[in-house]
Amino acid sequence: MERIHVPPVGPMDLPLSLLEMGCSGRFELITHPLPGQPLPPQSTLPHGLPPTSLSLEREVEKRFLRDPAWLPIHDTDFAFQKFLKVTERKVNVDSLLSCTPSPLHSGLSVVRDPTTGMLLDFTEVLLENTGLSAKNSLSLQRQPGPPSESLRGSNTNYPFLPGGMEELTLDQIKTRSEQEEEIDFEKDLLKVPPGLKAGMDFTDKDAKKTKPEVNLMSLLSTLEDIPDLQPEAEKEDSKAGEEAIKLPRTNSLEDLGIKDVQSSPSAKEAGKEGKSKPKENPEEKKKWAIPVDILSPCEDFYKRIPNPAFKWPFELDTFQKQAVLRLEAHDSVFVAAHTSAGKTVVAEYAIALSQKHMTRTIYTSPIKALSNQKFRDFKNTFGDVGLLTGDVQLSPESSCLIMTTEILRSMLYNGSEVIRDLEWVIFDEVHYINDAERGVVWEEVLIMLPDHVSIILLSATVPNALEFSEWIGRIKKKHIYVISTMKRPVPLEHYLYTGNSTKTQKEMFLLVDATGNFLTKGFYTAVDTKKERTSKHAQSFGTKSTPQNTTASQDRAVWLTLLHFLSQRQQTPVVAFTFSRTRCDENARSLESMDLTTSIEKAEIHSFFQKSLSRLRGGDRQLPQILLMRDLLKRGIAVHHSGILPILKEVIEMLFSRGLVKVLFATETFAMGVNMPARTVVFDSIRKHDGTGFRNLLPGEYIQMAGRAGRRGLDATGTVIILCKSGVHEMADLHAMMMGKPTILQSQFRLTYTMILNLLRVEALRVTDMMRRSFSESHRDTQAHEKRISQLKQMLAALPPLDTEGQLSDFLPYYHTVTELRHTREALQQAILESVNGLKALSVGRVIVVNNRQHLNALGVILQVSNDAVNRTFTALIICEKGNEEVDQKGEDSTALPHLYNTALFVPEGPCSHTVQKLKLQEISAITVKTLKVIPERIIDNYNKRLQPRFRDDPPGQAISTATQELLRLAEANPGGMATLDPVNDLQLKSVDVVEGSMRLRVLQDSLADFNCIHSPSFAEQFARIKERMSVQEELDRLLFLVSDQSLTLLPEYHQRIKVLQSLQYIDSSGAVQLKGRVACQISSHELLLTELLFENVLSPLAPEESAALLSCLVFTQNTQMEPHITSTLKEGIDRVLSVAQRIGQLQRDCGIPQTAEEFVGQFKFGLTEVVYCWARGMPFAEIAFLTDVQEGTVVRCIQRLDEVLKEVRSAARIVGDSVLGSKMERASLAIRRDIVFTASLYTH
Repeated sequence: MERIHVPPVGPMDLPLSLLEMGCSGRFELITHPLPGQPLPPQSTLPHGLPPTSLSLEREVEKRFLRDPAWLPIHDTDFAFQKFLKVTERKVNVDSLLSCTPSPLHSGLSVVRDPTTGMLLDFTEVLLENTGLSAKNSLSLQRQPGPPSESLRGSNTNYPFLPGGMEELTLDQIKTRSEQEEEIDFEKDLLKVPPGLKAGMDFTDKDAKKTKPEVNLMSLLSTLEDIPDLQPEAEKEDSKAGEEAIKLPRTNSLEDLGIKDVQSSPSAKEAGKEGKSKPKENPEEKKKWAIPVDILSPCEDFYKRIPNPAFKWPFELDTFQKQAVLRLEAHDSVFVAAHTSAGKTVVAEYAIALSQKHMTRTIYTSPIKALSNQKFRDFKNTFGDVGLLTGDVQLSPESSCLIMTTEILRSMLYNGSEVIRDLEWVIFDEVHYINDAERGVVWEEVLIMLPDHVSIILLSATVPNALEFSEWIGRIKKKHIYVISTMKRPVPLEHYLYTGNSTKTQKEMFLLVDATGNFLTKGFYTAVDTKKERTSKHAQSFGTKSTPQNTTASQDRAVWLTLLHFLSQRQQTPVVAFTFSRTRCDENARSLESMDLTTSIEKAEIHSFFQKSLSRLRGGDRQLPQILLMRDLLKRGIAVHHSGILPILKEVIEMLFSRGLVKVLFATETFAMGVNMPARTVVFDSIRKHDGTGFRNLLPGEYIQMAGRAGRRGLDATGTVIILCKSGVHEMADLHAMMMGKPTILQSQFRLTYTMILNLLRVEALRVTDMMRRSFSESHRDTQAHEKRISQLKQMLAALPPLDTEGQLSDFLPYYHTVTELRHTREALQQAILESVNGLKALSVGRVIVVNNRQHLNALGVILQVSNDAVNRTFTALIICEKGNEEVDQKGEDSTALPHLYNTALFVPEGPCSHTVQKLKLQEISAITVKTLKVIPERIIDNYNKRLQPRFRDDPPGQAISTATQELLRLAEANPGGMATLDPVNDLQLKSVDVVEGSMRLRVLQDSLADFNCIHSPSFAEQFARIKERMSVQEELDRLLFLVSDQSLTLLPEYHQRIKVLQSLQYIDSSGAVQLKGRVACQISSHELLLTELLFENVLSPLAPEESAALLSCLVFTQNTQMEPHITSTLKEGIDRVLSVAQRIGQLQRDCGIPQTAEEFVGQFKFGLTEVVYCWARGMPFAEIAFLTDVQEGTVVRCIQRLDEVLKEVRSAARIVGDSVLGSKMERASLAIRRDIVFTASLYTH
């Protein structure tokens, strides 16, 4: 169709135009085209064919030459400046500043017709919390941060509010600052406003007196005939009702209310005066930990959970059902179960639940290897699983994230967005909290978790699971259900093995049977067989004590014999725990004659081995360790310890779980959670070196390792064998180790600088709160204390006021003097009793002065001294009034010391009588210089005889009369008091405390005479009053101290660490975190040293590979024998690091931290600097192994951890703004991330 030529628009034409809208056939009439403009196009679609391929040249030209807008305008390069001139672009500094628009304060809300639902109108509603952001609020209402920070958070973010912390804000409100003053809205109101003449009248105008509120529950309790209507939940609220006293019935509610209100305080006082401890209601002390009875079966399990989130191919055990029921109710649980009992079921159910609820679960494990393994297991089960460890990050958007506890801690401190969606956190192997180095991380995480997250703790059996759960429950204000199993699913049998040759290979003696009884018979037979063999030796060579250590050849004989015996009895696979890596290797090497696999198994092992190592570079496949291990594996033998390359370890674990490794020589780490059960576990020895010295295995460690024996569903019992190589171990040691209780969970909480800085940068969180909530302070039962404090305050208010007028004006100081006198004297007596000379002086015949509730300054003579050192008693003959011989039981308590310290001795007014009594040390108030010759046996016998009714009236015997007369004579001769033995001069006690005490005692005694109050007639009554008042006050002060932060064990150390941080300028004097502190927050270990190195530019002059080598001192912990050969710049670097470390160590010492500077410097070891330097420069791993005596696995582990340090330094450098150092760290990190060191884990592929 050809084009029609239309004449140009003339004056007569209407200015109309048709516009075709898209290709739907609709047209639009355009009436007012703009004057001077041509008519708009006839169609909104472009004409012609759509463009097919764009020419690249045109694109490039258009993009790069015609439009330089994409180029940066702030580069300083010379050529670049010329280019800017050519392209005529101006540098625009403002474009670098970006300011986010402030959030809208209101939004629109729809108004609808309530009946029809029609839209009527929009109204503006004010939005709350719009200003909240991750930089200023702990609330979950704050807006999410940028997506780049959503996973790990940022170290300028606030964390989310930790659960159980809310009640703090009230305390903060209550502790007023100095400027504020208390206003009582009843009395102190100002009546007249400033500037006005008249004011308001606030007095009540015959307002009806409001009756006190009536408590319905207390009414119910008074009307007994109403049946018990309260449902369970209200029972707790009714505590008040139970405490209220039963009131008489009345017709008027008001009377009841008033009486109730008035009578409760008096009831409380009555209870206090009776000094009877009120029986605590079960609800009074709220228990947070709830033990679940696993013996009661869950019959209605399938009724209660008709469609579970996850189904297993096997029937669950009772404890698993109990746990699943608790998870469905969204409660937190602590499952302490035996090894192989199936704790993972609980974790799996939680993950399935969170997938069903579209929330997230975080699974934390203490060890990276365990994380990798769990990742594989859960990935196969659930699919949607991610992994976050120091160096790996796989699908972090998944609903289940597996990570190490340290990463979760940094996510919590940095306010990661993941926490919002979090429903469960699963802590596996919680008994790791006992780890001295890392245990504190668990406590920090548990304290920092927000309220909406429920906690699942999985652990081996621990004795104090309840106490631990009680602590978590109390700090999180949630109930924790404690579920523990009674016994192992596969019972264990423990044997002693004494065989060492083909002849003796059957010498295996049962020591603990499957039901857990310790059989001494087995022990003695083992000892006898061992003896027989050594006795022949002894006959020929004379008795030599059996050597503790055996030679390698003897060892080899034992192992060959044992393994031969076990493989005959089909007891493989065997895990042999050996507590030294070299011993592991030697034992495995010594078995070169042994072959435990069939040819089919050999083929399978070979193909698996080759396939797994196919991703290594050629050279790496020929490493001596790999070749050796390949050889061992073919014969079904393997070694597993920290010196083995990680990839080899994984190959070994996988082959072991398939049953292809028959004998595995492993160290203790293999038992720590790597879930690889065997049929038999063998202990090479029961002593291990724990970093300080050799010791026997603890019951917990033994059970953890022995628990690897017995595979559920495969073995009826698991076998545990203890080798007796040199001699049989002591029976007591064996019994303690096998039958002992496993280690209790103990707090390893300590303050770290990172923790202090992370909490200081958030105003709302205080370090003392963290300390108060730690497990080490869990014995502080603040709630109970608070309750008692309020009771004591009420008691104080109710006591009658003291009369301190006139003569009694110096009454309080008098009381304090008397109390101090009492304490000083008690301390001195204690010192005398604990000294040798004091005990010599307090021997038979010594004259003493006795003071107790029956005698006042009466003379006595010692007849007998008891032998026990703890509560030593002295039997003495004491003179007294006739008729006062018997002890008056109803007198008041013995601590009510007579208030007058007069030294006048007691002289009987009437005829003198006597009594024989057992005295405690406290009742002997002085040791005189006199002794009497007495015959103690006769006196005591005679006195005891006259206690019987029929000899009651006999005259006292000769010995007693003489002694009594002597005492009476002494008393009459020295009425003002007798000379006493001075502890310092006579008893020769020269310690500072005693000397000071005795001087103070004299001063106090002399000062007593100057007081006026003693002469007052009402003195005795007032003294009793003040005594009662003061005892309440003292208890109150003690409790107030316990509740306050001052009683925290770590408080002094906290102040010392704050001092260190202030003098290094990480925080200012008010505790605000400075730039240096910000940087230190980024760094997880050795934060002070690294930050100082950064700020002193120690790393700047070094090349990337040198800085990597230098920083290796932070991750390497072993001692090496070999001296590294390194460049001179590195040597200087090492010296600078050591001098910085020395300075920090010295500063810590000066601030009072107990660690010496040498210890602080000593933890940095430079043994791997050469290795890392050569590795970063590209030397192959095979050559590196020859540079050092450190084992390959350790080297790999160190380089991997070094990579994490480099990344931390990189992000720290960016905070400081040192982009050069940042990129240098990036290069160093790239240089070491290669080959075998960073081969991906087999579990994650």
